[in-house]
Amino acid sequence: MEIRRFGIGQRRPDGPPGTHNVHGALIDSGPHGVVAELALARHATIEMHSNPNTTWFVVIEGGGFVTVGSERARVFAGEAVQWPAGVPHGASTELSEMRAIVVEFPVADLALGPGAAIVDARALGDVEGTPGSVAVTPAASTVVAPADGHLVDERPAPYDPRHGEPR
Repeated sequence: MEIRRFGIGQRRPDGPPGTHNVHGALIDSGPHGVVAELALARHATIEMHSNPNTTWFVVIEGGGFVTVGSERARVFAGEAVQWPAGVPHGASTELSEMRAIVVEFPVADLALGPGAAIVDARALGDVEGTPGSVAVTPAASTVVAPADGHLVDERPAPYDPRHGEPR
């Protein structure tokens, strides 16, 4: 059994690059993805950035705002937002705090070719029309690094108090 610690006392004090008032703890990182915890204090921002991998931002406590492309929405504990590969995204808080688990999946190349490995399809979840196993070709791009991506110049719309704050 392996136990990974995260939460208070385990987070990086400076937070990931491109953030303000955000602390993070890497839970796991490897060729199959990245799992991390992010704690956004009041008035925190994760600057707009893009990533070559699909990411889920799973809010586990509090609430705030997320931006994906040109869309901005309020989110609360118990909600998950998909940050699609290559689409600029970010998050912020105003008057509340928010904790989230970030799960990043590499873009898988499912074409058969040299170096293909046979993987049990049950490990991939529901793979439509694939009983038993499926061939997966690992590629250099499938190795996921934390905070892999780049900041973009676009900024979300400024906070408007008429929109309210998550409760």
